[in-house]
Amino acid sequence: MATITLEYNPQTKGALECVNRIRESGFFTIKTRSKRQSGIEEAMEDIKMGKVYKAKNIEDLFKQLEM
Repeated sequence: MATITLEYNPQTKGALECVNRIRESGFFTIKTRSKRQSGIEEAMEDIKMGKVYKAKNIEDLFKQLEM
């Protein structure tokens, strides 16, 4: 027997539908393991990915966000 590990965003409708179709086929055994990040973990991930802004004031922030 082979093991396949899937990681997906359960908030994505298409991914969830795909996993449900696999489950409903009856050919696979599904073992779920959820990994929820705390707010701090999410914030640290955002920092690592560069999803943060530094601005002097609100006008400066809006200037940075304009592309």
